[in-house]
Amino acid sequence: MSSLCQDSVPSNSSDFGELRGNMAELLRRSILYIEPVDPVYWCGALRKCEGRILPCLRATVHRHQLYFRLHNDLKAPPFSIIFHGITRQHLDHGVLPCIKYFINFFFYKFGLEVFSVNVIGQRMDFYALLHSCALLVVLSRRRRKAIGEVWPKYCCFTAGLMVLQYLLCIGIPPALCVDYPWRTAFKPLTSNIIKWFYLPDFAMRPNPSFIFYDHLLLLCSSLQWQVFEEENRAVVRLLAGDNVEISRNLDPCSFNQFVPVDNFLHCRCYLDMVKVFVYSYFFWLVLCLIFITGTTRINIFCLGYLVACFYFMLFGGSVLMQPVRYILRLWDWLIGYTCFVIAMKNLLSLGSCAYLDSLLKNGCWLIQAFSMFCTIKGYDVRSNGKHFLENNTFSHRGLP
Repeated sequence: MSSLCQDSVPSNSSDFGELRGNMAELLRRSILYIEPVDPVYWCGALRKCEGRILPCLRATVHRHQLYFRLHNDLKAPPFSIIFHGITRQHLDHGVLPCIKYFINFFFYKFGLEVFSVNVIGQRMDFYALLHSCALLVVLSRRRRKAIGEVWPKYCCFTAGLMVLQYLLCIGIPPALCVDYPWRTAFKPLTSNIIKWFYLPDFAMRPNPSFIFYDHLLLLCSSLQWQVFEEENRAVVRLLAGDNVEISRNLDPCSFNQFVPVDNFLHCRCYLDMVKVFVYSYFFWLVLCLIFITGTTRINIFCLGYLVACFYFMLFGGSVLMQPVRYILRLWDWLIGYTCFVIAMKNLLSLGSCAYLDSLLKNGCWLIQAFSMFCTIKGYDVRSNGKHFLENNTFSHRGLP
């Protein structure tokens, strides 16, 4: 049975002028007032089972593989790989074995770096700020072993946030004809603020597709948790190699005794040429990327990247001949600064997406200093503010 929540709203035109706060907006957009509310939709009884074919296909293939192995008395492979017979010993045998090895074990080697850039840039809201703060806490442990110890807590944190957001998307049943307190308060929150904090609302409903990005982050985090557990197994170390960090007290001049392969500087094959390029020029390629990042936009954050770039260029390749502890400390500071910039941009997105009108009147210098502009769709940015931000973006995009 549908509920008529419109019965509690004043109907004559004189009453509409006396409506408090943003009630006029609610009358145009809220599902409580624009049409009768059917509780069946909230319960999901009329939802179609679209997009469920892939999980069913995956379960079918998994069961078929399990049945085939049990029927033929076969053991499951110790590692989920594509190219069997390719181990760490085949990594230096040529370009093709190297590609096959990284297809098998890329996430095993670089999964910790992959997960951290998954979700933050896609959302730019309160929960992206929480993810960026959690990233700072995890990476502050620095050592891989210390990160592995705190990783289960991080996975639980990510899963808890995902469940919380799912509950916020469900919200309370509209059939109760009860609006949320941030809409009925004396000074109600605007739709932009509600969207940034991902609060449940009947007029500005939370975008459930954002949970998909959190799902990808949780997937990568869970796989990385599995990597932390499997890298302690002898059979996995034999296949994929170990992820043990070298000592921070070593002298770079004595590294040759720890290199497990022959000298590749003579370029006896194409793989040796790739190695020479990576180890000789990748440092300068990274400096170019840092310089481009610092000059793409002119703001306070980019100034830090320029300082870091010029500091590394001041010493050049001699930086790589410093003690390992000194080298890693420099890169840890650069990575930490990057994570700090990500967190601050997420925090400043509240001003650029929710309080843009106030900043245009009272804090234009703040917009210029931090290059604040709203990059996420769905926010109600007025035309004058949008025109100002577009002019500011294109006129300050690069150096003259």
